[in-house]
Amino acid sequence: MGRIVLEKVTKSFGATEVIPPLDLTIEDGEFTVFVGPSGCGKSTLLRLIAGLEDVSSGQISIDGQDATIVPPAKRGLAMVFQSYALYPHMSVRKNIAFPLRMAKLDQAEIDKRVASAASVLNLSDYLDRRPGQLSGGQRQRVAIGRAIVREPAAFLFDEPLSNLDAALRVGMRLEISELHERLKTTMIYVTHDQVEAMTMADKIVVLRAGNIEQVGSPLELYHTPRNQFVAGFIGSPKMNFIAGDEAAKHGAASIGIRPEHITVSDDGGPWSGVVSVSEHLGSDTFFHIHDTGLADTITVRADGEVGFRHGDRVHLTPRDDVIHRFDRNGLRIA
Repeated sequence: MGRIVLEKVTKSFGATEVIPPLDLTIEDGEFTVFVGPSGCGKSTLLRLIAGLEDVSSGQISIDGQDATIVPPAKRGLAMVFQSYALYPHMSVRKNIAFPLRMAKLDQAEIDKRVASAASVLNLSDYLDRRPGQLSGGQRQRVAIGRAIVREPAAFLFDEPLSNLDAALRVGMRLEISELHERLKTTMIYVTHDQVEAMTMADKIVVLRAGNIEQVGSPLELYHTPRNQFVAGFIGSPKMNFIAGDEAAKHGAASIGIRPEHITVSDDGGPWSGVVSVSEHLGSDTFFHIHDTGLADTITVRADGEVGFRHGDRVHLTPRDDVIHRFDRNGLRIA
């Protein structure tokens, strides 16, 4: 079990309120991702759930029990931090077993849980090595193994992949997603990387200045963002925004169009501009178009075979059926 409910939870540091009153329900077995820019309160919110920070007001319930003032060790949660926090003088086996030894479990149960976690994480061949003999990805798996053996109600991940290089991040992202499928345990994952959020989450919580801007599945946030902030944060490359007369034609203060929903060609099309930068990625090419008279830059995602270069004048055709409309307050117009 791992259902977590926050009711009117707030957090202040002195006179500064960093988490205004907030309500959120995370269902048992759900993979929920907190995402937002630096300073939005996502790590603070995770630490409130873990008990590493005291709430200023409100209530946190875990499986129907009030856990607001319950100490971290008694909440039945396991946290995986950005830093691996492994003991360098201990073997992988002893690092994974450490929380069980502190809980004074008998050796047979410790050995059983360590062996099971090592098998799940493909660490069985490394149990007698020390952390210094492992790669960054392997060390992060050891940190996750140390959490698994506790058999928690929920796992809390605080930007666990940010210290890894790009290739390892992709690999670990897949491993954590597969781990969730196997364990079916509630997971709460904090990241500033919206690609991680989109690819891993059952549910995304988008935060800004401590407020929840929108909660929903990755595709809900992608296709029907509640406001311009969410629309610009979710999706890579980010959505293009256009104001002025072009937006007024659609009955909006501003409109948004995703780069993949614009066709680029050398003739025809209602918009035109000059290629400033083209980024060729093989399967895709990203064109950054200037001098459109619509926005400083319009980004277009095209097939990798499209070959426009810097200085080329091109024509752009947006798909009218996927244009997003926003009012003067940045809220979505249905």
